[in-house]
Amino acid sequence: MNTRIFPGMTVLAVLAGCATASLPPLAIPDALQVPAGQKLVLDARATGVQIYVCSTVNAAPAQARWILKAPEATLFDAAGNVVAHHFAGPSWESPDGSKVVGAVQAKQDDPAGKAIPQLLLSAKSVSGSGVFGAVTYIQRLATDAGNAPAGGCTTAEVDKETRVPYSARYRFYVRA
Repeated sequence: MNTRIFPGMTVLAVLAGCATASLPPLAIPDALQVPAGQKLVLDARATGVQIYVCSTVNAAPAQARWILKAPEATLFDAAGNVVAHHFAGPSWESPDGSKVVGAVQAKQDDPAGKAIPQLLLSAKSVSGSGVFGAVTYIQRLATDAGNAPAGGCTTAEVDKETRVPYSARYRFYVRA
C-alpha cells in the first residue's frame, strides 16, 4: 500500500482496533452507581501501589498506625496503552495534559477485607481540554490488594513508608 496515497489508512486501522477493544464487564454496586445523565468516556485498568506512612496521628498515645499517604499508579486502556497516571489528591493526569482531582462520595469495603475499598468520586476540579477536562464522576472498581500492612506499625517505625501493590478499574464519566 502506498502511504502517500492513503496516509490516513494506518491511523484509521489503529483507531478501529482500539474502538473494538474493551475491558470485561463489571458488576457495579448500587451505592457506587453514577447519577443519571452521565456518559462513560474512559474505562481503564490500573496497576500501582498505595503508599502508607507510619504515623502517630489519630493513634492512641505511644502507638502508631499506617496512614495512606498517596496512590501511585499507571492506567491502561484495553489495548495496553498508557492513558493516565494516578497520584495524590486523588488525582489523575492524562498524557494530553488534562487532569481531574476527585472527592469521595461513596465507598464499599471489600467483604473479605483483602482489598482497598471500591469508590465513587465526584470531580472536585478539572483542568485542560483533553480526556479529563470535563469529567464529572470517577469509579474505582474491581480492586485487588492495596491494604495497609496487617498488624500496624510501631513507634520505632514512625515516618517510615511502605508501598503496597494494588490493581483496580477506573471509569471516568462526563455529563451526557
